[in-house]
Amino acid sequence: MLKKYFRTNVIAVVIASLFSVSVVSQAAADGITWTSRTSAADNQWLSVAYGNGLWVAVSNSGTGNRVMTSPDGITWTSRTSAADNDWRSVAYGNGLWVAVSNSGTGNRVMTSPDGITWTSRTAASDNSWLSVAYGNGLFVAVSYTGTGNRVMTSPDGITWTSRTSAADNRWLSVAYGNGLWVAVSNSGTGNRVMTSPDGITWTSRTAAADNDWNSVAYGNGLFVAVGYTGTGNRVMTSPDGITWTSRTSAADNQWYGVGYGDGLFVAVSLTGTGNRVMTSGVIGITARTAAAAAAAAAANAEAARKAKEQQELREILALIPSIAELTLGLGETTQSLYSTKCVKGKTVKYVKSGAKCPKGYVKKK
Repeated sequence: MLKKYFRTNVIAVVIASLFSVSVVSQAAADGITWTSRTSAADNQWLSVAYGNGLWVAVSNSGTGNRVMTSPDGITWTSRTSAADNDWRSVAYGNGLWVAVSNSGTGNRVMTSPDGITWTSRTAASDNSWLSVAYGNGLFVAVSYTGTGNRVMTSPDGITWTSRTSAADNRWLSVAYGNGLWVAVSNSGTGNRVMTSPDGITWTSRTAAADNDWNSVAYGNGLFVAVGYTGTGNRVMTSPDGITWTSRTSAADNQWYGVGYGDGLFVAVSLTGTGNRVMTSGVIGITARTAAAAAAAAAANAEAARKAKEQQELREILALIPSIAELTLGLGETTQSLYSTKCVKGKTVKYVKSGAKCPKGYVKKK
């Protein structure tokens, strides 16, 4: 009965855990409802991205802490960049983190295999590179300076080639999703978005508003862009990169970076006090799945511990009759060694050594 109870309890916990994971996996990031989070430091965080189970954000301020990382988009840890450049964007692809900068000489790109240790690289030119993204085997970066060369591409994050943008706008961010490259700008009239199928040939598109759009990301079938101007419309979304709809951010902060991963959109800001991060969607499918698995493992361990205790108790109880029998035998042996045995029919009595047996009893050796 006890064994059945523990087995049933464990099964119930596992079922509950699996149900929780199922619910989380069905909940989609929508890019519409946002929650404030706390950054590792109040640096000017300009970009954030997700890859290989890790969130990485980069900044253009701070000393020795212009990178921060997080396993879930909620808790963040400071890291050191390759140089204290004006880091504007970070992306992950093909096992490599790549960040680009608005400043520096011959070191406006840095790469990292794990988001923690970074190495300086050389860009195609010392333009003001403000965004980098990875998709379809290619890294693509965009700039807000240069003449006809405000895009550069690289297959490995190390060797870069100049490309021509749709217009010489100040292109601040680029993202890849569903077979399309999308870039957004903080300048231009009716052309603050451009798209490309290959990262090389670009076409102008119209944003939801002519705000200063600073970052764009793709996830869960949706492009999401964030900006640092506008009132109640500092987010815009698009299912195809072409038609855009205004959305409301968690606060009218100067949102400089947005990324998607693990069921979650995460955006970071240049301004705000204790609210320079906002999220949209579930809080990390991987993190929730891991927590559910840990809870199930803990339940199994507890059940196993209790079952072991019960088994040990049963084994002790099983020994009691043998102990009682041994005690009785020892008592009889002690009596036979230190007493005189007196018998009357089938009745036996013991008296002290040397003493007489009661009347009617016969002494036995």
